[in-house]
Amino acid sequence: MLLLRQLSSLLGLLILVSACSGTPPLIPQKEAFQHDMTGPVTPWTHESFDNEAGKFSFALFSDLTGGEREGIFGIAVAQLRLLRPELIVSVGDLIEGGTDDRAQLAGEWESFDERASKTRAPVFRVAGNHDLTHPVMWDVWEERYGRRYYHFVYKDTLFLVLDTEDNTPEEQLRIFEIRAQGALVIEEKGWGAFDETEYAHLEERKSGRISAEQADYFKQVIAQNPQARWTFLLMHKPAWQRPDEENFSQIEAALAGHPYTVFYGHVHAYLHEQRHGRDYIRLGTTGGVQNPAEEMAIDHLTWVTVSDEGVDIANLRMSGIFNKTGDIPLGGDQVCFEIASCPKSVNH
Repeated sequence: MLLLRQLSSLLGLLILVSACSGTPPLIPQKEAFQHDMTGPVTPWTHESFDNEAGKFSFALFSDLTGGEREGIFGIAVAQLRLLRPELIVSVGDLIEGGTDDRAQLAGEWESFDERASKTRAPVFRVAGNHDLTHPVMWDVWEERYGRRYYHFVYKDTLFLVLDTEDNTPEEQLRIFEIRAQGALVIEEKGWGAFDETEYAHLEERKSGRISAEQADYFKQVIAQNPQARWTFLLMHKPAWQRPDEENFSQIEAALAGHPYTVFYGHVHAYLHEQRHGRDYIRLGTTGGVQNPAEEMAIDHLTWVTVSDEGVDIANLRMSGIFNKTGDIPLGGDQVCFEIASCPKSVNH
């Protein structure tokens, strides 16, 4: 008791001195975990809470395009508001695009930006082929958002945002024209005729391109951040699948010995693979067209938690994220998020 009275007197003296000096009084900090159990046993397993300093979580969403399914992305935004990640990233194909009509592009970007602005966390844009099909679309992107590839660091974690449409303007125009011809066939005959088009067999349809200049930029960024505890590469197309690819492999070589994860999209079906002992993860969709022949053609969000111990990745089917009333936001209970299981009477 004497010791307790002495400590109490000392605390009172500190508060008085603090008040006289004009600084805020010292307020004793409470323990985060408090209880009134006094015995040697407790009804909880342990007191090592998962509250590591520096730990954070971010979310990813995937392709919206190929014929965006109305309302899906809006539901995803509402679900992200419930989940409250610290930041949100994408893997491209944010607008339907595929045009050199500036007015149309402005309208599509304004629609995406208006919906994305409803998230609590910042959304980091990643460009896909739908976003950058034509060199005019490059100009529109740069006018609105700056560089097409970039990086940032958050809590000692390095994020590399790649542009897999990094062709010459002439090559991009050639791809645009072939793609436009294929789109006419699909419009006339449906997606079942896609394999008949030249675009379906074009290498640029399947894999992306990274220029030497872009590779040099990211090699420099990696060299400048040797202490990054983890690196995430975000891109739309799988650049490493391009025949005789050299530039992306230089980025991979620069990351040798560093922990990293690759996220990409484009095919609209989830896939996990390993390359160089690292996770290369293709995301599904968040409102984009789905192919019923693809088993993992699903609408989902990806949840990533980063800590000094490593990275944990969880995929959340949009059909399973509901609010406190038991409802999927914005009428999502009436929406089908996996085309293979969609009855014809349900929106898909």
